[in-house]
Amino acid sequence: MNFKRHTVTAALPYANGPVHIGHLAGCYLPADIYVRYLRSKGEDVKFICGSDEHGVPITIKAKKEGVTPQQVVDKYNKIMGDAFKEFGVSFDIYSRTSSPTHHATASEFFKTLYDKGVFQEEVTEQYFDEKANQFLADRYIIGTCPKCANENAYGDQCEKCGTSLNPTDLINPRSTLSGEKPVLKKTKNWFLPLDKMQPQIEAFIESHKDWKTNVYGQCKSWLNAGLQPRAMTRDLDWGVKVPVDGADGKVLYVWFDAPIGYISATKDLTPDWAKYWKDKETKLVHFIGKDNIVFHCIIFPAMLMAEGSYILPENVPANEFLNLEGDKISTSRNWAVWLHEYLLEFKDKQDVLRYTLCANAPESKDNDFTWKDFQAKNNNELVAILGNFVNRTLVLTHKYYGGKVPEAAEYTKSDVLLLEEISKYPSKIAASIEQYRFREALSELMNLARLGNKYLADNEPWTLIKTDEKRVQTIMNLSLQISANLAVLMEPFLPFTSKKLGEMLNLNPAFRWNDATRTDLLLTGHQINAAALLFDKIEDAAIDAQIQKLADSKKMNEAQNKTVEPAKAETSFDDFSKMDIRVGTILEAERVPKTEKLLKLKIDTGIDQRTVVSGIAEYYKPEDIIGQQVSILVNLAPRKIKGIESQGMILMAENNAGELSFVAPTKSNMNNGGGIR
Repeated sequence: MNFKRHTVTAALPYANGPVHIGHLAGCYLPADIYVRYLRSKGEDVKFICGSDEHGVPITIKAKKEGVTPQQVVDKYNKIMGDAFKEFGVSFDIYSRTSSPTHHATASEFFKTLYDKGVFQEEVTEQYFDEKANQFLADRYIIGTCPKCANENAYGDQCEKCGTSLNPTDLINPRSTLSGEKPVLKKTKNWFLPLDKMQPQIEAFIESHKDWKTNVYGQCKSWLNAGLQPRAMTRDLDWGVKVPVDGADGKVLYVWFDAPIGYISATKDLTPDWAKYWKDKETKLVHFIGKDNIVFHCIIFPAMLMAEGSYILPENVPANEFLNLEGDKISTSRNWAVWLHEYLLEFKDKQDVLRYTLCANAPESKDNDFTWKDFQAKNNNELVAILGNFVNRTLVLTHKYYGGKVPEAAEYTKSDVLLLEEISKYPSKIAASIEQYRFREALSELMNLARLGNKYLADNEPWTLIKTDEKRVQTIMNLSLQISANLAVLMEPFLPFTSKKLGEMLNLNPAFRWNDATRTDLLLTGHQINAAALLFDKIEDAAIDAQIQKLADSKKMNEAQNKTVEPAKAETSFDDFSKMDIRVGTILEAERVPKTEKLLKLKIDTGIDQRTVVSGIAEYYKPEDIIGQQVSILVNLAPRKIKGIESQGMILMAENNAGELSFVAPTKSNMNNGGGIR
């Protein structure tokens, strides 16, 4: 079906922290590429997003920081909005669910369903924290997931295995407010009867078998398990108030409230909002991460069906997760690359990150971001292929023709084939974008740059200029045409580079996607501007600094979260006095073969020389501790470790970071053999 217009949404991020690269790769970058492509095609499109400001993570953050929820959302709404803009995510509006328009829209939506008799009013038992004296929303409860045994699953979803849960499904539930085990207490809420709506929802999902495998598969899994009624209200004081009598102290469930944020944001954007949400000739597409599939493919469509006047999504191209240096991105562990920090530390390199994230997009399975790969993508692809081709083309044009496009005097057979190949790229790239295969689309874009690079290398105009000036004119003309086509086609992926290249080529800014099928965007005699590098190399020092930053973050997090062992059982002075602790000197040290932590030490105790095996190789090199004085327990019964008889134990101290250091004697006049009393 040909649509008159497009409504494209990107998942509303929780306003309880900054944006990281996992968010970008999951939905914001692919959504932006898709929208920029549609705009370049001349399509009518609205790109909608905004902060989700009523989730329980907001209230948890507020309690942790000792501020109000409003202060939290105000802070992060600005940080996220500014970072998105600087990164080039081209939302038509970046709104927020705390806005008056949103509160009114969400309330009206709920009231419509309520008046139609859609909801089931039920008194159920829900978890209540007696110590905190309040009912617990799903995210205020954690426990063991019954599916994968993750001990920190939330009451609505296990983020490890992705299973959607109810709080009562959790094994050993506990309150995040007090740490106490919650009790069940009766409360009234309004439920969306998904069980009764299953035939409608199933028909909707079955009509979209063309959706990505991970999306369709997860929906089918839910449907096969049988849908259950889901509460659309919660016992909280932060959120959109439930607009019916008898609902004091209750707000709308965040997953009822949040997706309506797309609609309220569109209302703030344009008075014609209804045609972007209610006209069947509008194509609605939701870009999300895989953890939001059920909400956008089942619950929100069910809400729209129940209301009756809205269109349903045509596609929900959800991505999988992006990992970081082989480990899952975690905001709580600060294991992330934060967008606002990246923009400060890598000035004017937005497109390098856009390129790397798109090239590694987790479209069908989880993928990994590493700083070394980021460097390689920049140096070996953007600099060496795309940047190199454009720079050589523009520099030679200035050198040979004063920056004016030369006339293509005569085409060889290979030139004709090249022209045909160039004209195919817009449709190739478009086909991939329209199927939401953005990695494939980016690869095709780079293939056009490779084609240009090969054409220059094969024809060597810098050599041919000495013998066949006329032939060089054609070579340079075609190389310039490829550069112009690249400037147009790269805009969805690399908007900053596209603009820079367009300015260097003095390219007509009115050119759009379909113009790139032409091979005469730059006319003979057209004056181009001065050449400049599109990209520069990223040196090892910059990458090493980022890797070290992550290592430091990991170390700090481990120290902060280190579990302190409780004190052992009380012992008597008589037992303690049996220990003979002396000051010894390490005479020899060597690693124990086939181990990572063990050192074999020869120690002079003053009464003898003995062998001790100690697990300190992680902290000390053998050659660095020769001559080191140590405290040693000399009357410990010998025991064999890795086949070596260890005749004592040296005493070590552990700091907050888990690092070991010697317990060395403190008196300078202590000699070998002196006991510690």
